[in-house]
Amino acid sequence: MTCSQRRLIAGTRPLANIKVLDFSFMMAGPYCTRILADLGATVIKVETPTGDYVRSRPPLRDGWSSYYGHLNVGKQSIILDLKKTQAVEIAKRLAAACDIVVENFRPGVMKRLGIDFDVLSAINPELIYCAISGFGQSGPAANRPAYAPIVHAASGYDMANLSYQDDTQRPTKTAIFIADIMAGIQATVAIEAALLARERTRSGQFIDVTLVESMFNLQVYEFQEAQCPTDARRPLYQPLRTSDGYVIVAPVTQNNFVQMAACIGHPEWCVDPRFTTATSRGRNWDLLMSLVETWTRQRSGNECEHLLTAAGVPCSRYLTIGEAMQDPHYDHRGSFAMIEDPAGSYKIPKLPFQMSAVDIAPRSYVADHGADTEMVLKSLLDLSDDEIAALTDSGVFGS
Repeated sequence: MTCSQRRLIAGTRPLANIKVLDFSFMMAGPYCTRILADLGATVIKVETPTGDYVRSRPPLRDGWSSYYGHLNVGKQSIILDLKKTQAVEIAKRLAAACDIVVENFRPGVMKRLGIDFDVLSAINPELIYCAISGFGQSGPAANRPAYAPIVHAASGYDMANLSYQDDTQRPTKTAIFIADIMAGIQATVAIEAALLARERTRSGQFIDVTLVESMFNLQVYEFQEAQCPTDARRPLYQPLRTSDGYVIVAPVTQNNFVQMAACIGHPEWCVDPRFTTATSRGRNWDLLMSLVETWTRQRSGNECEHLLTAAGVPCSRYLTIGEAMQDPHYDHRGSFAMIEDPAGSYKIPKLPFQMSAVDIAPRSYVADHGADTEMVLKSLLDLSDDEIAALTDSGVFGS
């Protein structure tokens, strides 16, 4: 292999030439396939005639949802009305030409449509089929309707979070859909593993990903403490008031603690029996934090962060996402990408890892609803203009 050939391979996205047929909508599935698209896969998003629900969700700019774009950038969009027999047949032919299928319908929906794993794998034995659901494809709760907030409650996450709060007996409100993002990530990992396995076996497989089990995996300490309860309350990292807001300080290790004590002018804490060891600090954690807050209250958040960070103590001001996005650190790292739709351009975060041999920044376009239908049917299925026109007249792409 020549040097130029090696450079060409090194510059190719890892999933180049992999094709994904994406029946997913809302968040968990689209987040998974957004990752696959960034990594180089060709993602064909199959939408109903009315489109993914998130297309209509704010923030909206001239009718275009940046929420939708954040999750679906770099994908192709086709329309199929899967209530039509001809649309189902097209879906089967597309699956035969693809490497991966992703869907996040309630269990049983794809079987009723006639495009479940058993059907599609008989057509394409090397197909990797990933189904994402709230509670799994089998079991007593399999058909339970679920969105991320339901799973947060059902998984124990909300009550675990409540147990760490003071002065409240009511679980907190939620609008950040952790279960969706976690499940999307787990689905991506499973798909990558299945692709590697396929290289060895030449066989595809079925992947069953759940939001609830993703949340179990998030709660490492809580899952174990439920089986082996302890009377000792774990240290809680809490906001400490400053003269202009709040900071959080995390003196986790012995070195962190010694450095913090020296920085804020209390080296005597290092020989105070209440604080000398991690165990004693744990027993007196609230007292320690209240003493630290006496110091932070006299300073701005910026000063607290600067002094403690310089001393090697983990510390941060509480920022809004807008404030965090303005931090020059992320410009230096190139953490964000500019993408565009007909309403203009906006930032989205890149994947939270960088690869030395290839740029995996998101592709910059957000496809309009069904914009790629004709192109995909011609390029993958070799359909003629007349055949596509006949399908249009029959309502395969909606009325």
